[in-house]
Amino acid sequence: MESKEPLLEEMVVVLSPLFLVFMLGLGLTPVALDQDDYRYRHFLTQHYDAKPKGRDDKYCNNIMQNRGLTRPCKDTNTFIHGNKNDIKAICEDRNGEPYGGNLRISRSAFQVTTCKHSGGSSRPPCKYRATKSSRVIVIGCENGWPVHFDESFIPSR
Repeated sequence: MESKEPLLEEMVVVLSPLFLVFMLGLGLTPVALDQDDYRYRHFLTQHYDAKPKGRDDKYCNNIMQNRGLTRPCKDTNTFIHGNKNDIKAICEDRNGEPYGGNLRISRSAFQVTTCKHSGGSSRPPCKYRATKSSRVIVIGCENGWPVHFDESFIPSR
């Protein structure tokens, strides 16, 4: 039995693999976006505090525990203060420039608080010393989102 629509049959045969690739792409995109979103949210949990209260040893002891960074006691952790959009802009040319690999260095300084474990056991209760300063920061970016805090230092004049 011969088909009455050979052109239609030929189009279906050619377009079927393309349609399959398109549908697979649609199905995988949310997974990639979810992973980026998870890594960014994890970065914010570990390194971002918009409006800190105190920025002293008590602040460090409380925030480190509240953010789940004390099982075991994390040796050093830096919290960036200010606006999330200013931090994200480091991943773009608006407020950052390449620093090697996927790292970017901020063009502007940020207020930061560095919490350093003051010794003793690595098991809770953890005790921290706070250092507050204004520093340029180096972060890792993926797909335009901050996902890793690498280091910070006092800007050169």
